[in-house]
Amino acid sequence: MIEITDLQKIGIGLAGFGISFLFLGMLLLFDKGLLAIGNILFIAGLGCVIGVERTLRFFFQRHKVKGTTAFFGGIVIVLLGFPIIGMIIESYGFFALFSGFFPVAINFLGRVPVLGSLFNLPFMQKVR
Repeated sequence: MIEITDLQKIGIGLAGFGISFLFLGMLLLFDKGLLAIGNILFIAGLGCVIGVERTLRFFFQRHKVKGTTAFFGGIVIVLLGFPIIGMIIESYGFFALFSGFFPVAINFLGRVPVLGSLFNLPFMQKVR
């Protein structure tokens, strides 16, 4: 079993709250305050989970420059007061940065007992 440090537990909590605030911000008609807090908490949580150095290396790889620019540019646009435009740009950056993780996450979810049966349905096989 993988041992999780206290800092990583805090990071998981921060990232979870960040995602929750982002969801609430979008649900409440793109409230810029909630979106800004969600962005800050998500990035802080990611830094706590994998470490500051590895987070910086992840975001500033040469082949991820476009995704990083869009992600952080979207955050800046949200902070400047244009939440809908900022979230569209930020979403593009998020998918550009984390698209490599999606197949791994789908395969993992396919092994979870209840979700595995859903992922084995014929129309879901095309996604995998």
